[in-house]
Amino acid sequence: MLLFTLFVALSINFFLPRLMPGDPAQAMLGKMESIPPEQLDSIRAAFGLDNKEPLLAQYGHYILNTLKGNFGVSFSRFPMPVADVMRIAIPWTLALMGLATILSFAIGTGLGIAAAWRRETKLASATVGFFTFVRSFPYFWLGLVLIYFLAFKLRIFPIGGAYTVGLDRGSWGWWLSVLHHGILPALTVTLSSIGAWLLTMRNNMINVLAEDYIVVAMAKGLPLKRIKSLYAARNAILPSVTGFAMSLGFIVGGGLVTEMVFSYPGIGYMLYQAVNAKDYPLMQIIFLFIAAAVLVANFIADIAIMFLDPRVRDGAK
Repeated sequence: MLLFTLFVALSINFFLPRLMPGDPAQAMLGKMESIPPEQLDSIRAAFGLDNKEPLLAQYGHYILNTLKGNFGVSFSRFPMPVADVMRIAIPWTLALMGLATILSFAIGTGLGIAAAWRRETKLASATVGFFTFVRSFPYFWLGLVLIYFLAFKLRIFPIGGAYTVGLDRGSWGWWLSVLHHGILPALTVTLSSIGAWLLTMRNNMINVLAEDYIVVAMAKGLPLKRIKSLYAARNAILPSVTGFAMSLGFIVGGGLVTEMVFSYPGIGYMLYQAVNAKDYPLMQIIFLFIAAAVLVANFIADIAIMFLDPRVRDGAK
């Protein structure tokens, strides 16, 4: 099923960009006024857009080239291959979105367990209310607020970018500038995501705490910490594991709006630029990469659930 789903995504990936109105050569011609209109055919030939083959024949070549790892040349960064463009953007997105997603999941899940276990306290209610309130704001709005106060007014963090221009790449100063530039966008993603994980885990935990086996465990006099971690939290976290795997899969797509707000050179910002430039090859490899990552993450989540839930293992046998 995963392979079939990947094939369907691959097919949609080919046909969908070609349904978009416009032409990459026309778009480049509109941006570069120095190029005379009579050179439009030359630009189309350079981009490989003068293919007269039927659409199905082009589709067959596209499938074969994809299997060979040949994804074509980027229109907007001509003549750079799209694979090289992806190699530049992937590390930035994985570092930013990966770390932010893991942190938000860990913090949100831990707070959700604590909020459900001590749900009668005012602190638990205030924590849930605060992060639910923060969760209600869009990523870009929260990012703009943080930029205004922490970058523009207080000047604690840079307004945008991924590193300080002029530093030697790979030096200690360069790495410190990367860390300095990444804190604000990572904080935006983490704060915006904690509320969802907190509410999910809290609700799951409350439902599990109402089960009979929890009542029996308490009646037997088992330690409360053991009931909380091994009986309640372990069963309540199962739905969150699937959601976490899905989030890890979508990491490779980057935080489109967040990366746009902070001008962060990740995959999301690159996708935005590719759509504007009608860069079909770059759009296709980004969409395919996202689809493959989500499928792999789902597969890993299924395996993780089998280890965490003995009932699933018994059913598989």
